[in-house]
Amino acid sequence: MSEEKKAPQNFGTALTKVNDTFMPMIIAQLEKNSIQMSPYAKECVLHAISAINTVLDKAGLTWNSTELDKSTVSDILVKIACFQLNAAASPREVYFQLRNVKTANKDDSGKDIWKKQVEMGIEGDGNDAILARFGRGVERVCQIWKVREGDTFVYPKYKGLDMTPPEWEPSGIGKLSKIVYPVIMAGHDGKSYVEFYISERADVIKNLIAHINNNLMNETFGIVEKRYKATSDQLSRIDAKKKELIAKASSMDLDSALDCPDLAPYISPAWTEPHSREAMIERKMRNNAIKKIPKDFGNGAMETMFEENDNEERHPIVREIGPQANGAVIDIGEETGAPTSLPAPQPRSEMPIVHEGAFTKEPVPTARSQQPASAPFMDGLLDEE
Repeated sequence: MSEEKKAPQNFGTALTKVNDTFMPMIIAQLEKNSIQMSPYAKECVLHAISAINTVLDKAGLTWNSTELDKSTVSDILVKIACFQLNAAASPREVYFQLRNVKTANKDDSGKDIWKKQVEMGIEGDGNDAILARFGRGVERVCQIWKVREGDTFVYPKYKGLDMTPPEWEPSGIGKLSKIVYPVIMAGHDGKSYVEFYISERADVIKNLIAHINNNLMNETFGIVEKRYKATSDQLSRIDAKKKELIAKASSMDLDSALDCPDLAPYISPAWTEPHSREAMIERKMRNNAIKKIPKDFGNGAMETMFEENDNEERHPIVREIGPQANGAVIDIGEETGAPTSLPAPQPRSEMPIVHEGAFTKEPVPTARSQQPASAPFMDGLLDEE
């Protein structure tokens, strides 16, 4: 008998298998929202998968690790494809990080089960890329001006509709004080014109206060073990302490607030460490400048996705409300309309994001009930042969 010829075995790396798993899902989701995936978008997804894999390697995880919550990965890759953000670009347009989240499940001993979840953040150059592609009336984003304290800078002047452009004479001395975006806009008469969008270093204090406020969300200052266990009197004392810290931060300039010992426990190391402090301030200044420019995505789904990542004030609200939404039924009394039962208090989300590569401390857990919706789909598909 002649020996049967064996079919050649297809070899592939683990990343190839991950790509083969996610790419059909991403294409299908984009088509449902009437978005066509370009070849460059596919390339961006491949780079994102590779970058996420690097973050997992540093954390000692794999795509098949049981402690990895895969529920956010597909959503992240859809956003990457929509906005065409390249994780392999230099400087980076997007970065990835891991956050500890508490699931709704418990182990055999009754303890909460925690998992690590992938999250995405858009860097300064990523926002520039989004502005160039989706800015309303934007023809071209020119080279930005990084104005330092020792530079000579003259603000633009306006007389009616006529504008005298700003003047900048670099010296390279001092800290970054301003970011200026010269943007060529399309005029209604067919003629292009230049707009200058300026952000100040001093205004970054607002971003820092929002960051501190987020980190204070579940702080109890030792008054009680957990905020959701506090009495009304204890809550009042906690809120008074929070208002005192926020008022103190509001009364300071940016550098004084970053160096304040009383505020230090509630400021992430990415803001304060010497190697990342100025980079963080620059990123916030750049974000503040281009937020003023309206975007036109031409698609409601893309606009919603951008708002989720761009709005810093929305993140803590989502973390606070998300786990509690629809958690209990409230019966309305027939005669008075008053609730006859109230939902039991639940643990609220805890502290901040851990920026991969910038933090020197261990991740701070966030208590967020999370069902890994994509996990059943992923399990078995990424198993290595």
